[in-house]
Amino acid sequence: MISPDENTIIAQPEPAEPEREVLGWLEFGDASRDLARDVLGSGFVPDFVIAIARGGLLPAGALAYALGTKSCGSLNVEFYSDVETTLPEPVLLPPLIDNAPLIGKNILLVDDVADSGRTLAMVVGLLETVGVVVKTATLYSKPRSVIQPDFFWRKTDRWIVFPWSAHPPVGA
Repeated sequence: MISPDENTIIAQPEPAEPEREVLGWLEFGDASRDLARDVLGSGFVPDFVIAIARGGLLPAGALAYALGTKSCGSLNVEFYSDVETTLPEPVLLPPLIDNAPLIGKNILLVDDVADSGRTLAMVVGLLETVGVVVKTATLYSKPRSVIQPDFFWRKTDRWIVFPWSAHPPVGA
């Protein structure tokens, strides 16, 4: 930027990067087991573990193993398109799961983070219309989330770097 006298250049500060929290693979393993202990300690025993894909796939798998739950599934939801950038609303993508086996069952719905909470809230609403008991679990919860998960490992305001999404796609 040039000042009013046209001879002095004034440096503009760079936009600040969001503060980040980095989760490593070993810590992820510990976090998953801690969450599983919290779920079982509450008395909730899930019949199914359902991941919100993509971010919830690895946490859901780790929780399913730690809980001894063999019935797993996933729902594909698109909301985040980049760091701190979202679509106007979460969008459910195919393929969808078959509702019939879920009716009357206990469902543990898993995602990596309850950031805005809008994705988690949307999927909880969809599952509740099927006639299931839904409890939610995330590795992280943010104070601004419109829904607080029933179970979460940590609360943070930071942007989270997960080990599975720390690098760009291989072909990029």
